[in-house]
Amino acid sequence: MARDGHVVPADPGASVVAKMKGQWARSWMSIDCTGERIGLDVDKYAIMRRVHIHARDLRILDPLLSYPSTILGRDKAIVLNLEHIKAIITAEEVLLRDPTDQNVIPVIEELQRRLPPVNAIHQGQGSGKKYPGGQNDVEAGEEDESPFEFRALEVALEAICSFLAARTMELESAAYPALDELTSKISSRNLDRVRKLKSSMTRLTARVQKVRDELEQLLDDDDDMADLYLSRKLASASSPVSGSGPANWFSASPTIGSKISRASRASLATVRGDENDVEELEMLLEAYFMQIDATLNKLTTLREYIDDTEDYINIQLDNHRNQLIQLELFLSSGTVCLSLYSLVAAIFGMNIPYTWNNNHGYMFKWVIIVAGLCSAFLFVIIISYARGKGLVGS
Repeated sequence: MARDGHVVPADPGASVVAKMKGQWARSWMSIDCTGERIGLDVDKYAIMRRVHIHARDLRILDPLLSYPSTILGRDKAIVLNLEHIKAIITAEEVLLRDPTDQNVIPVIEELQRRLPPVNAIHQGQGSGKKYPGGQNDVEAGEEDESPFEFRALEVALEAICSFLAARTMELESAAYPALDELTSKISSRNLDRVRKLKSSMTRLTARVQKVRDELEQLLDDDDDMADLYLSRKLASASSPVSGSGPANWFSASPTIGSKISRASRASLATVRGDENDVEELEMLLEAYFMQIDATLNKLTTLREYIDDTEDYINIQLDNHRNQLIQLELFLSSGTVCLSLYSLVAAIFGMNIPYTWNNNHGYMFKWVIIVAGLCSAFLFVIIISYARGKGLVGS
């Protein structure tokens, strides 16, 4: 408390907490099953209460933390972390993190496009009005019988697979010409260019591999896939056969009747049969698994091309190195041969009195001839030995 007119200083940690809270606030966008989007000015605790998930699940979506690609199924939500797409999918809505991101905006638009208003669909069944795309409302309503969470998951998977495929195509369009230019001319500029492209390829391959591993792990576990059937859980909880009434948060939803009648017809039929039937989701995941696997194969092919280029460059460098060794060997052989002439000149040029060269002028000529023959013979022996060892070409 402030006493005697003194002001109590503000807590310095309070501003930090308020700032962190402000970072979480106004960073979510809700898109319901009718395609209507609403910006949410809430903190992380309100998000946790809204979708009924734990803090450790919400921590996966924190942009300040680095988590691998993850698709987690919870009781009433799907926690989705795929590269820049960080979302929480429920049976009624999709909560997207960082809706102002330029890579997230196309996902929002695609979600709205694939989620026509429910009222328009019901009215169209009697009137037969058409969407701008030219299809009847009846056809639009019956076009996709998948549950809402699967359609939202499909949009996210399609967006991330298309994003990684586009990055791979950009890398290929830049890498192949650079590699061809490097094979034709080995220079510091070309080597540095290929080095940067190889680093980009390594990072992109790791990102694609994480997404592929997550889809593969999800496909290998039927229980994990069964946890993603949110509409089936919702229909099972609200069905009289289940013996228990719907949850409190479920009964408060104004769109639950239309959602069950439209988006969960297939799931409701599955509830009455085999609750562990995951064929629909398995087909969906396999389609995008094949797409992301094809992207990974392209990156693998690019890596092999880079490795082949490196091997070719190493062969060229070895060839140039052998040529330098050959040149050095020729120069060394010539130096040894010329040293014989230097030896003769040094012997005859010494200032030492001797009598054997008197009246024997021809001796110097014969010595020069013999030294030349010995030098030539020695040069031939050195070159023959070098060829036998493979140091020079034939």
